[in-house]
Amino acid sequence: MTTDTKDPVYIADQLIADDIDAYLEKHQHKTMLRFITCGSVDDGKSTLIGRLLYDSKMIFEDQLASLERDSKTVGTQAGEIDFALLVDGLAAEREQGITIDVAYRFFATDKRKFIVADTPGHEQYTRNMVTGASTADLAVILIDARQGVLTQTRRHSYLVQLLGIRNVVLAINKMDLVGYSQERFYEIVKDYSHFAKQIGMESFLPIPISGLKGDNIVSRSPAMPWYQGPSLLSHLEEAEINTSRMQDAAFRMPVQWVNRPNLDFRGFAGQIGSGVVRPGDAIRVLPSGRTTTVKSIVTYDGNLDVAVAGQSVTLTFADEVDCSRGDVITTADEPCEVADQFESTLVWMSEAEMLPGRPYLLKIGTQTVTATVTEPKYEVNVNTLEHTASKTLGLNAIGVVNISTDRPIPFEAYRANPDLGGFILIDRMTNATVAAGMIHFALRRSQNIHWQAVDINREAHAAQKNQKPAVVWFTGLSGSGKSTIANLVEKKLHALGKHTFLLDGDNVRHGLNRDLGFTDADRVENIRRVGEVAKLMTDAGLIVLTAFISPFRSERRMVRDLMADGEFIEVFVNTPLEVAEARDVKGLYKKARSGQLKNFTGIDSPYEAPDAAELVVDTVSLSAEEAADKVVSAILAR
Repeated sequence: MTTDTKDPVYIADQLIADDIDAYLEKHQHKTMLRFITCGSVDDGKSTLIGRLLYDSKMIFEDQLASLERDSKTVGTQAGEIDFALLVDGLAAEREQGITIDVAYRFFATDKRKFIVADTPGHEQYTRNMVTGASTADLAVILIDARQGVLTQTRRHSYLVQLLGIRNVVLAINKMDLVGYSQERFYEIVKDYSHFAKQIGMESFLPIPISGLKGDNIVSRSPAMPWYQGPSLLSHLEEAEINTSRMQDAAFRMPVQWVNRPNLDFRGFAGQIGSGVVRPGDAIRVLPSGRTTTVKSIVTYDGNLDVAVAGQSVTLTFADEVDCSRGDVITTADEPCEVADQFESTLVWMSEAEMLPGRPYLLKIGTQTVTATVTEPKYEVNVNTLEHTASKTLGLNAIGVVNISTDRPIPFEAYRANPDLGGFILIDRMTNATVAAGMIHFALRRSQNIHWQAVDINREAHAAQKNQKPAVVWFTGLSGSGKSTIANLVEKKLHALGKHTFLLDGDNVRHGLNRDLGFTDADRVENIRRVGEVAKLMTDAGLIVLTAFISPFRSERRMVRDLMADGEFIEVFVNTPLEVAEARDVKGLYKKARSGQLKNFTGIDSPYEAPDAAELVVDTVSLSAEEAADKVVSAILAR
């Protein structure tokens, strides 16, 4: 049976099919704008997004029915449609009428696709706001027209500026509640402009709106004829996207994966962070600095003649050049910097405060390294922008610090390239993200200090002493017997002709660490210094014995990581608190109980027992002499 191409039904079907194809083709090539809404609590962020979804016809009939039903039961608009409920997904948010988590929503218009992040307003959820802003091209900062510029307005504006978002909309919301007052609008704009200049915000677009009523959201509102600017949606449709700027920058591609499906193919896959690349281009692999040229640009759909920022591709090289995950491929004549020490801004996102000297994992691009943070140069008061002295950083604090990594990494200043200048810090024990950071520049010392090669190495020192170097790390509560056992172990090893040195906690604090107290931060620095000294002593071929409370697993692991495999022996002197306190040889527990001694381990400061020590010594069932014999046997059995 043949189809009659002149049949009206057939023609109608074809027109519908053609329309669908045209729509899908047009939709596929629309640009994508990512933006955030932020501001203080109850400024109307969720209501605004709900209104955008509603007016852009991105709500299905069943969603609309559910919205109308929920508005009557848990809404805040006296039974009228509560647009915030489209976004406030958590039960706790609906009950409290606030946003807690970051809610992402997709919608589209004829001109553009959008992903919007509704970020929390409460100060305690600032870390969620940073998460939402990290990938945004534009920020909509809301202000309640009745309240004006508040503390969280300043905090979020500062973070928006810090994170490099240059396209900012100041949406002065709830204009219907101030009688659509032109004077009130300009009063708030003037107040905000003063703060914007202080934080270096070059420009912003103020728009008077009512998210609930829909004024100036999709189209200009007749209620405010004095406002002649664009509506919010029209500005979002026309705003410049960051991708175009990154395409004009020098070529950078962090390597995410080495693609080796067979012996005949070796490619390096990743997303192009900036610039343009073509076959034949001269490139450099960092941090090694090796150079070659691009042989081909491979994708699932075939090879490309050119690839630009934002595309995910696989590059093959003309030469056999070592390149692995975490490396950065750059243009040969304009590479990025490589360093291991930086000045950076940190936004602390953990309830556990930052401890200077503690090792964290630093993830930048596709690379993860170990990093330590110095005591802050200063902390920023976002209300006054004052730089204040601080020993550490607490939850939501913003400070400038120096960061050292365990090896050189390729980077660029965050303002030039967020992908290669932005990083997160991860707690090595809990795997929780504790901070977001932005690199300013490399410290000069990282370029001026180089490792000096020596002819007599650690192997030669150890061979001369006819022993294997090691660090025997005694850890346990005060009064557990660490120093007593360590002293006996050294005497026994000395009698056997072994070359040793004992680093005792109290003795070290008389000299090397006399400037340190007993706060958590000082305890971390105490162990960091001791670990570095112990490593130098093993380089000299010695068996190093250390007797320190060393209460934190993270710092003990830091010292372990400094040593070669098998050269760190952790000895847990396991003594119950009540037994150690009963001994109280130095009278320290008594002082701690009476409040005379602060930050004492076991009383008002925690002790984290080892999870998998090489040796556990129970001083309740063993005498000091028996415990020492057990440790010596373990050392000699290596």
